[in-house]
Formats: sequence, C-alpha cells, structure tokens
Amino acid sequence: MTAIALTIAGSDSGSGAGIQADLKTMSALGVYGASVITAVTAQNTRAVTSVHGIPAQVIRAQIDAVLDDLDVRAIKIGMLATPEIISTVADAIAGFDGPIVLDPVMVAKSGDALLAEAAVASLRDRLLPRATLLTPNLPEAARLLRAADADSPDDMVAQAQALLALGAGAILMKGGHGRGAVCHDLLVTPTGILAEFTAPRRETKNTHGTGCTLSSAIAAGLAKGLTLKSAVQEAHTYLQGAIIAADDLQVGHGHGPVHHFHRVWPA
Repeated sequence: MTAIALTIAGSDSGSGAGIQADLKTMSALGVYGASVITAVTAQNTRAVTSVHGIPAQVIRAQIDAVLDDLDVRAIKIGMLATPEIISTVADAIAGFDGPIVLDPVMVAKSGDALLAEAAVASLRDRLLPRATLLTPNLPEAARLLRAADADSPDDMVAQAQALLALGAGAILMKGGHGRGAVCHDLLVTPTGILAEFTAPRRETKNTHGTGCTLSSAIAAGLAKGLTLKSAVQEAHTYLQGAIIAADDLQVGHGHGPVHHFHRVWPA
C-alpha cells in the first residue's frame, strides 16, 4: 500500500515552510503527501507581509474530499489562524482514527505572528486533546500554558507533563530555542521521558521551516507504520541533515530554508 499523509496548514509563497515544506519533506521520505490549505501567506525569507485565511467551508470541503477518497495513514496539522478555522478542522477530522501530529505554529521565523491570540485557547481546547503528538518549541509550549519559557530540562519535562494533562497523547518538547552548545529535544509520554534527541547547535541563519519539516517528517514516519519513537528518530536525523546542508542553498536574503532534498540532490 502507498503510504499517504495529509498536511493541513498554510501556504508559504517562499516555499521554505508551511504546506510547501511539508510536501517536500513527505516526498523526500517516500510518502505521498496530500494537502489542505488553511491560509495563503505572502512570505519570503525576510518577512510575512500578508495573511489571507481560507474560508472555513472551503477548508472543510478540502478535508472531506481527501479523507473520502485517499487512504490517509497520518495527519499533520500546522498553521490555523483563527478559532473558526480551528473548530472547522477539529470537526472535520473527528472521525479520523489514525495518528495526528499537531505543530502549534504561532510565529514565523521572521518574528511575524501567525496565530491570533484569540485562537490559542481554541487550539488548546479543541485540537490539543486530539493530538497523538504535540510538537511545540519552548515559546509555543509556554504560550499554550500561559507560562514563562522553560529554562532547563526539568522545566521542559514539567511543561510537557502539563500539556499531557490537557489531553495530548505525547509531547515532543523542542529545544532549539534553548541555550548551550547542544540542542535537546525530549519526547515525553504519560509514563515519562520516552526518548531524548540531541544535536550540536549550528551557527546558521538558514533554519526557516524547521518546525514544519520536523512535524511533517514525523507524520510521514507514522504513515509508513513506524512507532512514535522511531518516527521521531527518523525525522530528527532527516532534519539535522537538512540543516547541515542548508548553507549550501542560496535562497533569499533572510532566514533561508533547510535543504529538504539533501539526500537526493546536492546544492
């Protein structure tokens, strides 16, 4: 059977993040990617200059069309800009019984906000309990919990446990916004720390789309039937390779994208 994953997210006209990054990632990992666009952004490596949310009924129609015909094995959810869109997505996937990876996209790499404040509570209440895996970075976890950013591994675990209490099946606390020479990502389940993933912190400005890439890579692994731990491990290894190769690309003048096809063609 063809492994199929669905990404529900916003479009990035610069193609470093969002739907475009998700589909490139899934393709690079041998998974057929279907897509539902929730917003169109005017975006490049330097800024997000405009955001247009897709009408809720069109989002619902896209989801229904895909799930009615394609044998989707996993869903990745990214940018959802408004409470109405969040509710629409939650209702549309209510009958889906496969794994769901929720990436709580809130701020672009350029610093531009992508999630309205009013939508944070809706995301927390409507979609977080549906997530097989939530993949927040440190600022996103803090915002979901109305807390300060985690400042230590113990803080990361404590915040992961607080997010688990809100209904998510597992939490991948991403440490890219932390400090130190090594980045630590913690995969936390109700039974404790399932795995820790580490990588050297690299001096590069070309990290646009890392969150989208990681979450869609995990969804791709789950669509292929990997366990959660194995899917995260494969995704982490893939992303590190994409970051290492990112400086070989020459795309834009700001925060450039990672190299999604680093295993296929050299820059």
